[in-house]
Amino acid sequence: MEFKNNYREVTINEISEENIGNNLRVAGWVENIRDHGGVSFIDLRDMYGVLQVVLRDTSLLKGIVKEMSLSINGIIEKRDEETYNPKIPSGTIELEAKEIKVLGKVYEKLPFDITTSKEIREDLRLKYRYLDLRNKKVRDNILFRSKVISFLRKEMEELGFTEVQTPILCASSPEGARDYIVPSRRYKGKFYALPQAPQQYKQLLMVSGIDKYFQIAPCFRDEDSRLDRSPGEFYQLDFEMSFATEEDVFKVGEYILSKTFKKFAKEGYAIDEKFPVISYEKAMLEYGTDKPDLRNPLKIIDVTDFFQECTFKPFHKKCVRAIKVHADMSKGFHEKLLSFAMSLGMGGLGYLEVMEDLSYKGPIDKFIPDELKSKLKELANLSVGDTIFFIADKEKKANYFAGEIRNELGKKLYLIEKNAYRFCYINDFPMYEYNEETKKIEFTHNPFSMPQGGLEALQEKDPLEILAYQYDIVCNGVELSSGAVRNHDVDIMEKAFEIAGYNKEVLEEKFSALYNAFKFGAPPHAGMAPGVDRMIMLLLEEESIREVIAFPMNANGCDLMCDAPNYVTETQLREVHIKVRD
Repeated sequence: MEFKNNYREVTINEISEENIGNNLRVAGWVENIRDHGGVSFIDLRDMYGVLQVVLRDTSLLKGIVKEMSLSINGIIEKRDEETYNPKIPSGTIELEAKEIKVLGKVYEKLPFDITTSKEIREDLRLKYRYLDLRNKKVRDNILFRSKVISFLRKEMEELGFTEVQTPILCASSPEGARDYIVPSRRYKGKFYALPQAPQQYKQLLMVSGIDKYFQIAPCFRDEDSRLDRSPGEFYQLDFEMSFATEEDVFKVGEYILSKTFKKFAKEGYAIDEKFPVISYEKAMLEYGTDKPDLRNPLKIIDVTDFFQECTFKPFHKKCVRAIKVHADMSKGFHEKLLSFAMSLGMGGLGYLEVMEDLSYKGPIDKFIPDELKSKLKELANLSVGDTIFFIADKEKKANYFAGEIRNELGKKLYLIEKNAYRFCYINDFPMYEYNEETKKIEFTHNPFSMPQGGLEALQEKDPLEILAYQYDIVCNGVELSSGAVRNHDVDIMEKAFEIAGYNKEVLEEKFSALYNAFKFGAPPHAGMAPGVDRMIMLLLEEESIREVIAFPMNANGCDLMCDAPNYVTETQLREVHIKVRD
């Protein structure tokens, strides 16, 4: 469909050498001006490209400045061959201007040059984000995002999923992160909340008979910012399936993510079609984290029992992890690695090097009895040229420290696989954890997950030993998605919440819709929600998630462009029955 109007007849990408000799009207912004005396040039930019405009009547240039929006009428000409610009599709043609209309004036000095906006400080970019988005690289990220979301929608529909929009104003519920709350004008003292996720609504859709649901869902959490987390608002590919198991969800997740990454990844990137499934317990042992980067070949070894037989007192009665590396390492390398370990809060970093005669060299060699040295060799599969590092602490800290040392070794020794997206599922998360501060048992993840073993496990097992049908998708060390087989049974729900300190009355008050719906033939169901922003950040290889969001908040959760959050009037506060305390 053509959309010719008074401002333009074509967009710049539609112009080619076939238009030479044609009179055309185009519109866009002035990216650059070059005055060569008797002839001047304008680089005109629209969303689709850049076109050189030649002004042989230099009076047309009067009053024109960079970033004005213009409508230009003229004739398409072939450029002289020596002036071709191979960097742009229209580099062999130009428009000789016959008439210029100013559509949008520039009244102030530009805060930065558009073409180099990515190089300036972020707060200025975010304050003038509408100008920053004129930068091709910035704009292309947003256009890329649009293509990815469109592709996700199409693929989900082809898989038989139905798109349903769930409410933005909902009830507050304890789901692990802080709610954004919205006061009610009509109901004094009561509040809505913005959804942390469409969790309850999508489960209610399963109860209602919607077989397979999906949504590009906005989620709102009052969390602190990270490079891979946008404060305030983010989007996820939320989907849920009735009469489904964990394996059913895994198949959909594998299919949609591998296909999306193959479609949009840069050429030559390795992408798995099948994702390995790693239990939470194994992930914490072998990688020190439940978000392992599988591009790093190093694995962590448990040597706790071995060191209880040795005479090295700092390792006694502690969890001891080891990492074996085959690489040449200088004394300076060891010193830098030790400095890194100390920056984490570690007391030190023991190591042994395997020499030509299979003897060991290192600070803790003398504490290992000769009769046990061959046992360590077998335990860690050591060979000549290997170095093995040791980390000791309480189990939780030992896992964390070992994971960080593994990551640092992978980076410093250039072991990280290049040009690859390595996915995995992490499953079998603990249902509960013990909070040392509150001295209470709490849900580890989503409270609506089905415990493995069902009601019997809740009644008979130690809560801290119960696993849940919960799972994450991780890509290159970034958590892309969390999900679960949902609890759909009232008896199991009551017992699961009772263990976490919530009685039946709390269920009826806080989760009344879900609790009551489960009394009417709820089907087993399961789902997950890959993060759209994080997917796009990985595909574009951006370090900050804010680079893939059109209007992001800054790291402190502020919208610098629209000055939010901001104060409201006393009248507005009174309407919603709120008084601000000093």
